[in-house]
Amino acid sequence: MATAAPSLATPDVVRPRRALRLGGARSPLVQALSRTLQNPMGLVGAVIVVMMIAAALAAPFISPYDPIEQHPGYELQPPGGLFWLGTDHLGRDLLSRIIYGSRSSMLIGVVAVALGAAFGIGSGLAAGYLGGWVDGVLMRLFDALLSFPAILLGIGVVSVLGGGPLSVAIALAVATIPNFARLMRARVLSEREREYVVAARCIGARSGRVMGVHVLPNAIAPLLIQISLTMGFAVLAESALTFLGLGTQPPTPSWGGMLNESRAYLRTAPWFGIFPGLALALLLLGLNFLTDALRDALDPRRTNT
Repeated sequence: MATAAPSLATPDVVRPRRALRLGGARSPLVQALSRTLQNPMGLVGAVIVVMMIAAALAAPFISPYDPIEQHPGYELQPPGGLFWLGTDHLGRDLLSRIIYGSRSSMLIGVVAVALGAAFGIGSGLAAGYLGGWVDGVLMRLFDALLSFPAILLGIGVVSVLGGGPLSVAIALAVATIPNFARLMRARVLSEREREYVVAARCIGARSGRVMGVHVLPNAIAPLLIQISLTMGFAVLAESALTFLGLGTQPPTPSWGGMLNESRAYLRTAPWFGIFPGLALALLLLGLNFLTDALRDALDPRRTNT
């Protein structure tokens, strides 16, 4: 009686693991963020930024007055009981306008950084990994953009698109794309010849999968520092463009607009310009603290000591 031939079990295909688990407990990114918060400077910066974001989100609930409401007879009132930070030349409460003004500044900064990082990281990843004419065309385009000062490029884009928060956000995004792209390209050039990338190619992974699943997570760490730095630049540039009359339009409160309006009253009512300037400086200080701590956390020389 013939016996059935033993079936040959098909061995399981060993699938390569992702080079970096962004959500895992052992992820280098998670460890870097933990070290950032353990750094006193990073913790202070994170607290400042979180408090600013919370104030902007809760503006309707914590503002003592409507930011555009005028109080006749209380023009240029110094800080006191009714108006903690004083009033402006139209009798509007400065504290309420500063709280609401954080919405405009941070919203434009977030949108600008998100757009600039998305386009810059994507184009830098493609240029570094694909090389050839793709790299040549993209890098020459970004070199042309870098030949213009960022604020001048922003003024030119806003002049074409027209004033307003969205135009300012797009202008700042265009100005920041080359920085993200060049940094990402440099990281990809150092990563694309590593063993895990070669192994992914050998098993037939497509270029898109190799870039998105393997190269991008390992090259993203320095981009976090660039995002934090660019956020500070975007907030400051938004205030500068609004100061020039190209950003948020009155009566919507904005830190840059408040600084512009206070110029004529700095001698008689210095608080008009001091408090919006302090709010802007505090946010930039928090972002710089957070950036420095994140840079130290991602520095392998500091990590290994």
